[in-house]
Amino acid sequence: MRIALGISYLGTAYQGWQSQPSGQTVQDRLESALGQFATVPIATLCAGRTDAGVHGLMQVVHFDTDLVREPFSWVRGTNRFLPPDIAVQWAQPAPDAFHARASALARRYTYVLLESPVRPSVDAGRVGWTFRPLDGDALRQGATHLIGEHDFTSFRASACQALSPVKHLTRIDISRRGAYWRFDFEASAFLHHMIRNIMGCLLQIGQGLQPPGWMREVLAARDRDAAAPTFAPDGLYFLGPRYGPEWGLPERTAAYDWLP
Repeated sequence: MRIALGISYLGTAYQGWQSQPSGQTVQDRLESALGQFATVPIATLCAGRTDAGVHGLMQVVHFDTDLVREPFSWVRGTNRFLPPDIAVQWAQPAPDAFHARASALARRYTYVLLESPVRPSVDAGRVGWTFRPLDGDALRQGATHLIGEHDFTSFRASACQALSPVKHLTRIDISRRGAYWRFDFEASAFLHHMIRNIMGCLLQIGQGLQPPGWMREVLAARDRDAAAPTFAPDGLYFLGPRYGPEWGLPERTAAYDWLP
């Protein structure tokens, strides 16, 4: 039987999603909890790996098991063995043809940014920060140059393992509520550090250090050195993948309503 799970987590205390020898990753903690609940080892496969310090509102994983449990049992039973900053939000049986990564049509991220002369405190680790005022119109003009299918080499980390730098970025929405900016990204897939590198460039534009057209030049350069430094992971949230309706999986979790 194949089971799909929706997972939320704060990434601050972890070395990213993917399992490492240290055991200090979200995947390690999840598989440990699943194993304790099921009393047999369980290996998971996720929709998209996140870096150290990056959060997840609806990471999706699947695994195969011979155990028969009600969906709510997988949720409550696994959560019993998870730390407070990781929780299974939903569980659902899935057809054998379903694959958490390969079945995804798109992936969604949000970056939350605090604009304030004072650094974050109660929201430390949960938002990015800029002390310089941002120009929303300039931000949106700069972002338009990235929409569509492009070679995103300029925004790709040197350690990126993707086979191709060409990705289709379908949406960048930029909004503001009080002191908090929200940047929503959706694409077929993302390169390693791609959003954080885009954020670094957007802040250069929003602060008036570069014109909006500079983003087009950075993209065309296909050279990581042409772009701004990688921005902090703190405010980055993996909203999760989009799947076709044939799989019948949830599209959101309650944590979506927590974001500004």
